Amino acid sequence: MHAWFDVSAGVAGDMLLGSLLDAGADPDGVQAAIDAVAPGSVRLESAPVVRGGQRGVKARVRVLVEDPPHRRWATIRATLKDAALAEQTRAWALAAFARLADAEARAHGIDAEDVHFHEVGALDSIADVVGTCEALRGLGVTSVSASPVRLGAGRVRAAHGDIPVPVPAVAELAVGWQVYATPEGDAAHGHGSHQHSHDHGHDPHVYGDHHDTPAVVTTAGSVGELATPTGLAMIRALSQRCEPLPALTVRAVGVGAGGKDFAGWPNVVRVLLGERPEAGDPAAPGAGVDRGAAAPEDVPATALVELRANVDDLDGRLWPGVLQACLDAGAADAWLVPIVMKKGRPAHTVHALVDAAHRDAVVEVILARTSTLGVRGDEVRRIVLERGWSDVAIGDATVRIKVGHRDGRVVHATPEFSSVQALGAALGIDESDALQRATGALAAAGLLPGRPYPSATRLTAPEGGAHP
Repeated sequence: MHAWFDVSAGVAGDMLLGSLLDAGADPDGVQAAIDAVAPGSVRLESAPVVRGGQRGVKARVRVLVEDPPHRRWATIRATLKDAALAEQTRAWALAAFARLADAEARAHGIDAEDVHFHEVGALDSIADVVGTCEALRGLGVTSVSASPVRLGAGRVRAAHGDIPVPVPAVAELAVGWQVYATPEGDAAHGHGSHQHSHDHGHDPHVYGDHHDTPAVVTTAGSVGELATPTGLAMIRALSQRCEPLPALTVRAVGVGAGGKDFAGWPNVVRVLLGERPEAGDPAAPGAGVDRGAAAPEDVPATALVELRANVDDLDGRLWPGVLQACLDAGAADAWLVPIVMKKGRPAHTVHALVDAAHRDAVVEVILARTSTLGVRGDEVRRIVLERGWSDVAIGDATVRIKVGHRDGRVVHATPEFSSVQALGAALGIDESDALQRATGALAAAGLLPGRPYPSATRLTAPEGGAHP
């Protein structure tokens, strides 16, 4: 599932969360993820509202306990690593905060480890980030893109005086992204003088040693800050690219509302969820057009990044968990290669194959779950067969077959081993006999190399199926 965010009116953390709740994210699942980070401390609420004549959902997180005025990046990172979160949710949330910490460090000339988040370290903001990441995971989103973002205009008040919009962290986060300001004619003539977010006025951010008072617009006739550091950090951490609405078979639409109602435009973030066309497919999504035969050199090649890191001091019993965490964070594949380091010490190289949308999340997993100090990455292109699944009857049992096919013909077919194990248990035979029975059934099912792939048996990949 692909998610495209329309952030042309600006972006804040609660607006992203509201859009996903409106698109069908499970609020109980989101609340459970928030509770994993801050047990009994934050309650998620949402309500329908209207902004600029457009209906949307206003997400709000209520802090139920006294909250510290600020938290260090290291503290937030440790909290997220220790929380009982789904691995994908954890990795996305870590990537968003890492983006924000790097932006703050560049803006203020300090090391990222020395960054103290003030309002962005408050529980409501942490809940916005974790809630948004869990909502994406729960909706089955595997890739993200977003529109150019509106940043706002004018000046806002900070601890050291008035500063221009975009504020320093937002300016750093905007590097490499298409942005635009708000025309002065669109200034805030609506209900309130400034942007989106929580009851305290704006989405959390840090301006040096800034305390947690709302950013007040100080330029008359200007709208102020429309893209907050938290919101833009999530867009940058989660998105594969900045683009107009891509070709999608749309499955759901969600609208997340900001706190203010401007006269000039709806103060909302929209999300469209759907499937993108397959690589190399000239037909529009949902058109149902047969692609026809393709020469082998025309098999779609997908641009990916191969991440790798050398590790020589990790307990070998931990590696299976590391590889699974990489897969859970969105890697298409992850594997381990034994090596010998320059001083003759045995070690391993961990590899992960990822698309751009999941690169940062998988990097964060490798850095967090191993002892490496760095991760390398190279762009690669992967050429793959089309894949399908077929169920083949063997007596009263069935075995699932993974089929690689091209141009409507079978290239190879392999029994899925977990299905072979289930077959052995069902028939009361050992795994080697079950594998032999399953392999022998391929011919009867017409699943031999060069044979037409029987479309009537094609199935989608099973839940938890093998990664490509």
